[in-house]
Amino acid sequence: MVRVQRMLDACAELLDEGGYSELSTTRIAERAGVAIGSVYQFFPDKKAITQALGLRYLDQFTARVAERLAEGGREHWTHSADVIIDEYLDMHRTVPGFRSLHFGDVVDERLLDSDTENNRVIATRLRQLLTAHGGAHECEQLDRAVVVAVEAADAVLKLAFRLDPDGDPRLIEETKLLLRTYLGHHFG
Repeated sequence: MVRVQRMLDACAELLDEGGYSELSTTRIAERAGVAIGSVYQFFPDKKAITQALGLRYLDQFTARVAERLAEGGREHWTHSADVIIDEYLDMHRTVPGFRSLHFGDVVDERLLDSDTENNRVIATRLRQLLTAHGGAHECEQLDRAVVVAVEAADAVLKLAFRLDPDGDPRLIEETKLLLRTYLGHHFG
């Protein structure tokens, strides 16, 4: 629905301008050009709007990574980590609101799914992509390795962006090396 997309777009813009603490349903309604009642028709509060935005980002990220993985051209599926990091970085730099919200951890560690931590939701999506498009094989070891890889990459990339608003290039390369080495150790 166009109105909902406008509200999510307004939420993204406002997150970039003032962060989550400055966000309100009233400001979202004003920015989206809709009545406050329209916001409440779809979302009970600002957390619900940011949840919808986080899920939109996750779907967008998943689609972008899937498209790149489908192109192939990697020596081994563990090199898919570069694609995943590159798409995350591109979204961080170009998608309104993503820099502020990411996948929702700034709001709630369980924003994407009330029963599961955000990084586990992301790890599940990435594992599915790696098995569907990257040539990885389903196993318990893959599940655990992808969770560890997501947690490690998340920590180092947060550091990279704390040190440099565009992401410290050295730390970004270290993240890729860390993931390739770690995944290669288990599956190479």
